[in-house]
Amino acid sequence: MTDKDLIEAARQAALKAYAPYSGFSVGCAIESVDGEMVTGANMENACYRLGICAEQSALTAAQHAFGLDKVRRIAVAGGDGSGDALRGDAPVTPCGGCRQAILEAAHLSGEDVEILAANGDGSKVERLHIHNLIPHGFGPANLKDSEA
Repeated sequence: MTDKDLIEAARQAALKAYAPYSGFSVGCAIESVDGEMVTGANMENACYRLGICAEQSALTAAQHAFGLDKVRRIAVAGGDGSGDALRGDAPVTPCGGCRQAILEAAHLSGEDVEILAANGDGSKVERLHIHNLIPHGFGPANLKDSEA
């Protein structure tokens, strides 16, 4: 799967977002080490803190489809999804909570998961890695001292 294919899948997922409060639609596409793909979109809620990010949505789908330990790459795109096409100028990166969730997958797989952060129309893309986005992150290995 090409970068462009993965980004396009994230852009299309963003058009399925439920974002009536912020008006900011985000989509995420995840590719497995075996080439499988799942997508997710943000879903807001009138009780704001109960909303779900696109990355969390897609990571849940990934866990069910092929397992978090098989996550290879992630594309995220966002912007105004109120029309037929996603619009927005700035590349979208995962929030702090999503970075932590992606780091969990990276720790399980032993890979520095690549993240393609795209703007709304996919014309701007930043190639990132989770260990650069959340250096010194806390993951499963940090819990080894709790074992009896």
